[in-house]
Amino acid sequence: MNLQQFAQACNLSSSREVDKVCCLAFFYLKTKNTQEFSVPEAAKWLIEYGSANPNQSRLEGNLKQSPKTLKAPRGFRLHVDFVTEMEAKYPAVGEKSQAVFDYGTILPEPDYINTYTYIETLAKQINAAYEHNVFDGCAVLMRRLVEVLLILAYRKLQIESAIKDPAGNFLMLEGIVNNAKTNSTLDLSRNSKGSVETFRVLGNFSAHKIEYTCRREYIKPHIQEFRALVMELLHKTGLRT
Repeated sequence: MNLQQFAQACNLSSSREVDKVCCLAFFYLKTKNTQEFSVPEAAKWLIEYGSANPNQSRLEGNLKQSPKTLKAPRGFRLHVDFVTEMEAKYPAVGEKSQAVFDYGTILPEPDYINTYTYIETLAKQINAAYEHNVFDGCAVLMRRLVEVLLILAYRKLQIESAIKDPAGNFLMLEGIVNNAKTNSTLDLSRNSKGSVETFRVLGNFSAHKIEYTCRREYIKPHIQEFRALVMELLHKTGLRT
């Protein structure tokens, strides 16, 4: 939970000045381990949040009177009862965000937005892995997205049985890809028939080949064909029209 999310959750904008400071002190206690704070620091927090520059003498007096604070060598610290109360209300403060930040290097956002959440997450992870030089991870994730989209396409076309074994389990990706390249109902384009094998092998090497390490130059030449394959499969799943 970041500061903006925390401020919204605790309705910080509507709080009294001294209560804003106590809430901000709790946020920085949990995110930066700021055990104590001075009045000038509290004033700086308020200004950074977007509040007016406070009268520091008045703020100091209010902090002295607040049951949420105690005097400390550097100024003030939060009362343990207030910290316990806030921890119960906002347990996510201090936890590292699980949001994936990327620049759309492999799959631009318009290519996958408004599909399924798990597809959007995979696309963002693919981008982030490539952008942070995690090339083995990127290759494995690319393979996984291809597998997911192929299965969704077979489901949409109601031909799932073609890629299941007698027990009703999906085949390994090699079996799915072999079927996809010849399945007339799926009807992949000529380029995509080659691409599905490319990304299966690229991902398999990164997942299973002991001495192998993927590099940028192994992925970069195939980015455009990966985008084209993903877009074609998204159309076949019915997620794009």
